Amino acid sequence: MSDVNTGAPAAEADVAERLRQAGESRVPCAPVAPLLSAGDLDAAYRVQEIGTRRALSAGRVLVGRKIGLTSKAVQKQLGVDQPDYGMLFDDMAVPDGWEIPSGRLIQPKVEAEVAFVLGRDLCAERLTLADVLGAVDYAVAAIEVVDSRIADWRIGIVDTIADNASSGLYVLGNTPRRLDGLDLLLAGMVMTCRGNPVSVGVGAACLGHPLNAVWWLARTMARAGRPLRAGDTVLSGALGPMVAVTAGETYEAQVMGLGMVRATFAPEA
Repeated sequence: MSDVNTGAPAAEADVAERLRQAGESRVPCAPVAPLLSAGDLDAAYRVQEIGTRRALSAGRVLVGRKIGLTSKAVQKQLGVDQPDYGMLFDDMAVPDGWEIPSGRLIQPKVEAEVAFVLGRDLCAERLTLADVLGAVDYAVAAIEVVDSRIADWRIGIVDTIADNASSGLYVLGNTPRRLDGLDLLLAGMVMTCRGNPVSVGVGAACLGHPLNAVWWLARTMARAGRPLRAGDTVLSGALGPMVAVTAGETYEAQVMGLGMVRATFAPEA
């Protein structure tokens, strides 16, 4: 039996439905990897695609992508040798400093990143890094608020890919910068809560350079049939460790050369 809208096998459609229900009810589900073939990343991405098509059919607008697993240490931990990706929709964007309602997410965590906004399409599979440099309009500091529809974050690589790369929300800073003269390789990052450092990192932690992550993504998305377009936002991956969110707190990330960005969480209802 197949999903009538996507032609997906029944197991993949079932996993997509479980994740959809978990997201809508805010009640996480058990890990979904056991429902798919062991280590089948293609199946996990097909599950993600079912969710993407459902979101688009419901009127959500695709505005960019997020890149995950850009740390070599995390890749090794999960037994993979490349990043993963997920979709960014218009309703995932939160203005800098706006309060995020306590019931909107399930088990949020935050990580500081460099975001890139494209000024040109990147549609070819054979892209050079120069193509990416020419397509980026500007960079800006960002906080990704990751979330998981899987209970207690008991995820492996298949779980997180199927779950739209554990996406939640994202916040962009208000200091966009052109790439000219911007040293993202050595750009230091400090995230604080109540003035206390909770995560520290540097641009080189993201696949050696945040633009390397965008290059990988652009080629991957062209092969997948969802190429990056002018105006898209790309969250290029964490510069430092992920931090579990405490309700009622504000997390501020300072990225050298890109200024500051804040994610504020409402107290528990």
